[in-house]
Amino acid sequence: MMLPDPKKLDFKELPNVRGSYKKHLIMAPYTWFRVGGAAAAVFRPQDHQDLSQFLLQNSEEVPVTIIGAASNILIRDGGIPGVVIKLGKNFASINFKSNSVRIGAALPNSIAARLALKEGYSGLEFLSGIPGTIGGGLRMNAGAYGKEVKDILIEAEVIDGTGNIKVLSPEEMAMSYRHCGVPKDYIFLSGLFKIVKDVPSDIQKRLDEIKARRVESQPITERTGGSTFKNPRGYKAWELIEAAGCRGLSMGGAMVSERHCNFLVNTGKANATDLESLGNLVQQKVRDATGIELEWEIKLLGLHKDSNLKSENMKL
Repeated sequence: MMLPDPKKLDFKELPNVRGSYKKHLIMAPYTWFRVGGAAAAVFRPQDHQDLSQFLLQNSEEVPVTIIGAASNILIRDGGIPGVVIKLGKNFASINFKSNSVRIGAALPNSIAARLALKEGYSGLEFLSGIPGTIGGGLRMNAGAYGKEVKDILIEAEVIDGTGNIKVLSPEEMAMSYRHCGVPKDYIFLSGLFKIVKDVPSDIQKRLDEIKARRVESQPITERTGGSTFKNPRGYKAWELIEAAGCRGLSMGGAMVSERHCNFLVNTGKANATDLESLGNLVQQKVRDATGIELEWEIKLLGLHKDSNLKSENMKL
């Protein structure tokens, strides 16, 4: 099936919603890389029921893409056909209990960690070092500083492609390193996580340590998309990239970070093609030097410019 031109989606084909649609929205300003073409439409549902009704009524011919904070994605220059769903503040609640906390998918990880500190709870500190939202963390089993989302997860609330809400256990989600086995068309609504009471000053100390490590080792003040490639089993991606001579390598306005070479950086004039092409070149150089194939950790979304070919990662 040929996908519709991102500029020509007929809004009459879309379900009636209580939330909002925006047509032909340029996505670059909403991504951490600050690159990318237009989404044919962006839907911001008002609440869970609004999202459920949209999914139930949406035509199978209109593709759906989910994005969170857009911190670990690269939207291609040709844009995203169909509808991009972006969850807003009504999906960003947080509710503490004695030994658990339920967090909405749209809440940023860093805010969740700070609110846990305010309430005197430990367990979420590592999230402060992971850009993005709780939903994105669940989708990719995000991790940092020796912990992963699966280590603290009790259950996740999801909505499937036909609008049915379900609760999944970690076992059902088949989570492993940077992987979650939940079907691609499921949308995360919230997660229930394990926490414990702790001394706020001790929690703050751990948060400060994580921040200091990030400032020292990562290009957090530049336009980047987080870790570019997954660590192959038994190796660190950045070490392989450095060994292949790629630190500081550039293409167009894209560059491999001098500070941490598993980060790609938009130096100010890059487009998505520059960044993806540079990533592909890094893969090739590492493959030639070591025989190891690096796998993208960043999600590549949408169409190449002037192309009707769909990305394999169209749906998060």
